[in-house]
Amino acid sequence: MQRGMQRLQDRVAVITGAGSGIGLASARRLAAEGAAVVAVDIDEAAGKAVAEETSGTFIAADVSSEDDVQHMYELVAERHGRIDIAFNNAGISPPEDDSILATGIEAWRRVQEVNLTSVYLCCKHVIPYMQRQGKGSIINTASFVAVLGAATSQISYTASKGGVLAMSRELGVQFAREGIRVNALCPGPVNTPLLQELFAKDPERAARRLVHIPVGRFAEPEEIAAAVAFLASDDASFITASEFLVDGGISSAYVTPL
Repeated sequence: MQRGMQRLQDRVAVITGAGSGIGLASARRLAAEGAAVVAVDIDEAAGKAVAEETSGTFIAADVSSEDDVQHMYELVAERHGRIDIAFNNAGISPPEDDSILATGIEAWRRVQEVNLTSVYLCCKHVIPYMQRQGKGSIINTASFVAVLGAATSQISYTASKGGVLAMSRELGVQFAREGIRVNALCPGPVNTPLLQELFAKDPERAARRLVHIPVGRFAEPEEIAAAVAFLASDDASFITASEFLVDGGISSAYVTPL
């Protein structure tokens, strides 16, 4: 980041899943660019730590609960008077979400609730605040799996991220003339605790995935956070309803370099 770049000065950013991974990196980046960060997480210790580090505030919330989501935005509006940026990033990828043949209905539902219903709730309840302001940027974490299929399936995760992408596109179109931009961030595989856990268990599975990335490595969370900061800022003023891929070329690759 260029030193002193303050694209988000005096803006209020609400980040869900802020305690780790992409959420944590984004909280740091948005704060560095001048935003007042509201860190939201179900994990109180992690959420408080990032709020402290970014001189922001922490709100404990289960984003799959409508009451929690409404309450969270009410608290932000009371404290700050506005909500400029909503980064709806919370998500899970549990091991019981696997091939469709092995994934039970409970695992399916839980992933849909946390990954897709939460984004529906966060958008539904933040848009009215942004309508009153006449502007706002919503960034929803989808995934490159929303545009690519994998034989190493996590069926509910993949379906949930496809839903996030389609919903973001629709909302971006619907609210464009009210000054509200909505984009789906589609990261490639990111070097986060979630991914390390998945691949530490199975190096063969890791190698099988890595070969498909032209850049030849997983993304660092900070690289995704840079895209979040861009989409949140006025530099992205003409970007809405987009499928914003930050994937090291993975979704365009047929054969990768040796």
